Amino acid sequence: MRILALNPPFKKKYSRQSRSPCVTKGGTFYFPYFLAYMVGLIEKNGFNVKLLDSVAKEWDQEQTLKFAKEFNPDLIVVDTSTPSIYNDVEVATILKKSLSQSHVTLVGTHPTALPKETMALSDQINSICIGEYDYTILELAQSIEAESDLKNVRGLTYRHNKKIHTNGPRELIKNLDDLPFVSSVYKKHLNIKDYFYASLCHPQITILTARGCPYNCSFCNSPYKKSYRARSTDNVLDEFEFIQRELPYVKEVMIEDETFPADKKRTLDLCSGLMDRKIKVKWSCNARVNTDYKTLKAMKDAGCRLLCVGFETPTQPSLDTIGKRTTKALQLSFMKNANQLRMLVNGCFMLGLPGDNENSIAKTITFAKQLNPDTAQFYPLMVYPGTGSYSWAKEKGYLKTEDFSKWLDLDGRHATTINYPDLSNEKLGELCDSARMKFYLRSDYLTYKIRQSLTSPSEALRTLKAAKTFFRYLANNIFS
Repeated sequence: MRILALNPPFKKKYSRQSRSPCVTKGGTFYFPYFLAYMVGLIEKNGFNVKLLDSVAKEWDQEQTLKFAKEFNPDLIVVDTSTPSIYNDVEVATILKKSLSQSHVTLVGTHPTALPKETMALSDQINSICIGEYDYTILELAQSIEAESDLKNVRGLTYRHNKKIHTNGPRELIKNLDDLPFVSSVYKKHLNIKDYFYASLCHPQITILTARGCPYNCSFCNSPYKKSYRARSTDNVLDEFEFIQRELPYVKEVMIEDETFPADKKRTLDLCSGLMDRKIKVKWSCNARVNTDYKTLKAMKDAGCRLLCVGFETPTQPSLDTIGKRTTKALQLSFMKNANQLRMLVNGCFMLGLPGDNENSIAKTITFAKQLNPDTAQFYPLMVYPGTGSYSWAKEKGYLKTEDFSKWLDLDGRHATTINYPDLSNEKLGELCDSARMKFYLRSDYLTYKIRQSLTSPSEALRTLKAAKTFFRYLANNIFS
């Protein structure tokens, strides 16, 4: 049985796997890592699988269809995201009409949040997977191969005799060690050098050491909130050894866990293991500002280069409203510790949070410059179906439209649809652009970057690549 796992064509360098899918201004382009984990599992179970990233290949619908026809799969798994959902359904429909014998299923956060609405977009869609879909796809493939009823496939919504049926929910994977190393899937199926993270040394790869998060931020579109599960320490260390041995050209590993240091003891054990096994591969991760100095030092000693941190805002009422469970004092303390340890920080700031106005946003931008991370991202509030923020915006009447294609501008960049009485979505976009310029075009920041580049060739390379994309954006969209 042949299975095609597809990241479908859309806008150039569009990252469905990002927590806030878009085309970034710094050139970051994510691996389709959830899709890749699923591919590893079904390959492990004996199926003939091809992972096609049409976005990475810069293929259009015609090229993608040609590949699919040549492979002639029995099952096509199409990745999706909210901003690209109409495009993704269109691609799925074209594939189904051309390969009528194929079962076409959709995966991702959007169909998870809106299963019936997604199925209603096209009668050519056979099914969608809700939530964590690795084993759902495996069981779906086994059922199709055996020509058995789909009613026993948990986590599946499917079409049968022109009616839509929804099976019971699937339990989350308890033992993540059962999943093959995603790095081995990348090696087999993808060109690793196609992917880029503006804050990381190129080439890099992305892995998960855990799924879920013990926190519950209202804007987060992860379906695994409050469901933290971790791989064993030895399993993670074994993958690092695999990367070091089999992918020697990889300069950095991005641990894309929602919050890598969520379990302090496990984090310390992993760091100790990395040093004991003499792992030399640099790595970076997502972290929170409540990570203490002892943990940060252990991470630094074990090769951690950079921390991606969601500061969001220094305004406490806004932090409380979105359920961030942090404070300005923690943010300042964290940054002091990171600077003391000479750890780089990619700071994320969100504009247009509940209670925000132009004055509070100006304070956020000033605070970002005060913290002075190595890199900074300024996003407008993006609300996605299934999140508390989306429900709040709808209830308050702040959601300008429910046309999900409007979640992006024509270039594929964020275009929030939140309209406050005294702060429009257009103004929010302008404030984000202004924030980037105020942060990055400071003379002291530019001097720091030149000095950093002169002392580190790897830092110079990634800075140059990100800067080229950023300044191209400024020239085309702001100074033009």
